[in-house]
Amino acid sequence: MATRTHAETLGFLGLGQMGNPMARNLLRAGYRLIAFDIVPERLRAIVAAGAEAGRTAADAIERSEVVLTSLRSSEMFVQVAEADLLPHARPSQVFIDLGTTAPPETRRLASAFAAKGATLLDVPVSGGPHGIETLTLRMFAGGDEGVFARCRPILEALGGPNHLVYCGPSGSGQVVKGVNQLAMGLADAAYMEAMAFGVRAGVKLEAIRDAVGGTDGWRGHLAALAQRILDGHGESLWVKFPELPYFLAEAAERGIELPLTRALRAFLESADPRWRDNMGRPTVSFWHEVMTRKPEDSAGV
Repeated sequence: MATRTHAETLGFLGLGQMGNPMARNLLRAGYRLIAFDIVPERLRAIVAAGAEAGRTAADAIERSEVVLTSLRSSEMFVQVAEADLLPHARPSQVFIDLGTTAPPETRRLASAFAAKGATLLDVPVSGGPHGIETLTLRMFAGGDEGVFARCRPILEALGGPNHLVYCGPSGSGQVVKGVNQLAMGLADAAYMEAMAFGVRAGVKLEAIRDAVGGTDGWRGHLAALAQRILDGHGESLWVKFPELPYFLAEAAERGIELPLTRALRAFLESADPRWRDNMGRPTVSFWHEVMTRKPEDSAGV
């Protein structure tokens, strides 16, 4: 266990695929960590690494100055915030949401925390476990800038300093995470639709990869996607489907048109969510749908 070198005690709720390695980075940096997860095995593992176990979420919150959450969906964060975080929040306490949450919900909850004298920072992340392990995580921060500056050392210890960016007032971090997710999801969907067109018209995917793909830029990305499909991983290309409603909600509130995002969601929302994405959320496979669906299956979309 690392020697404790920081005065602040941190609470950490949610020790899944992302939360566990982030919590371990904080322990390595010398923070005292009070952890809680509803899965006992996850909690035991982080305690073995040097954290203290919260008896409940409320216990972890009450014993901490800064509380970080890493939860798998906007709905889950809102539920935990309303049931556990807000009821136990106290003046000067800071809450950091590391998950992806609908920006309107972030702003609503930030106001509720402020009414109790506490602060909510939205700091969604991108880069996966590899980004955490190599301290190259992208972190998009929104909320009070002074509180963010106070918490910067915590966030740098968690995911590294190079891609930690303050984006603006409450909800701005979630908006920029939306830019990140939509840029990746829509681009992947476009490449897969183009390749599915060729394959379903009778051309082998290997030929499409070799003829259209390349080693860098958009051709390199197309070739990489084609190779993943050829390696048998096409059905795990999710195009960020579970998160699309978060960003469409923000667009609706602000009167912003997102035609491609709307079309992608409409195309997929009637499909059977028989897969799980990398966060364990029910999702659908875009590659499966564009390879199997017929025009009459999408009537009315």
